Amino acid sequence: IAYHEAGHAVCGWFLEHASPLVKVTIVPRGVGTLGYAQYLPKEEYIVRTEQLLDRMCMTFGGRAAEKVVFGKISTGAQSDLDQVTKMAYSMVSVYGMDEEVGNVSFYSLAQDQFQKPYSDDTAKLIDEQVRELVQSQYRRAIALLTDKRDELEKLARTLLEREVILKSDVEKMIGPRPYEEKKPYEGHAEETAHGGKAEEEVTAG
Repeated sequence: IAYHEAGHAVCGWFLEHASPLVKVTIVPRGVGTLGYAQYLPKEEYIVRTEQLLDRMCMTFGGRAAEKVVFGKISTGAQSDLDQVTKMAYSMVSVYGMDEEVGNVSFYSLAQDQFQKPYSDDTAKLIDEQVRELVQSQYRRAIALLTDKRDELEKLARTLLEREVILKSDVEKMIGPRPYEEKKPYEGHAEETAHGGKAEEEVTAG
């Protein structure tokens, strides 16, 4: 569990467009979760392709960490896989972010659900592009955590000892985040970690 959650945290730390980390813990949040990483979401109404890709990669951080460290995977990533799959289908079939499928959106705002005004061939293409998109971000997470193996080990070992680590702890252990964060979030993130109120973005293991 510690390596799974540390994987989320390390990926988010080194991905430019990931949301700022608030805390990561191996203490279960509720039934069905093993631990979680909490982030302060950026208040943006228009999300770019690179932001969605970084979110997918960060979400894969838990499973990728298991693979990098233990050479095998577990069922702990079920929630992560669900999130990634939904993001990928949205990118390909709702937001028109796939070159092969094109600038089309198969979504009914009135019914708030996917609709299917397309052929079986198009459905097959969508599935293929989604699968490739998902796999590419998993491979990206694997590569990132392989490169940052030392940082992953530091965070995981500290989680095993302390159960909860905050953004300030991560900075002390692996250095400041290499990408500048917008100033309004700096104090707010730490305040939230100590019990303040803020909208959460959570990656649960």
